[in-house]
Amino acid sequence: MARIPTSLLAAGGLAGGFALAQATERRQLGGVVFAAATAAAVPRWRRAVGTGGAAALTGMSVGAMGVSHPLAKKIGAWPSVAAVSAVVASTAWLAVDRRAANGE
Repeated sequence: MARIPTSLLAAGGLAGGFALAQATERRQLGGVVFAAATAAAVPRWRRAVGTGGAAALTGMSVGAMGVSHPLAKKIGAWPSVAAVSAVVASTAWLAVDRRAANGE
């Protein structure tokens, strides 16, 4: 079975976490989804780009979640989540998953 790309894990953690939080009205559950998806990606990030790179990708993911809140007030909740998820997915793809796809 092929592994899920870390870009999808990271973006899915943001979008899936938000969806669950919205559906259940329990923000903590959304945080658990986000944390679990990020935790699943971190070891692969560390192997691919080292500890510093993994820390940067993790920080970017956490920062994206933080940015999504004020952005949501300007453009709406789902557009905000989509935007920050796209940034996180693109960055993880370029930094990690593209290398794996190319056999590097």
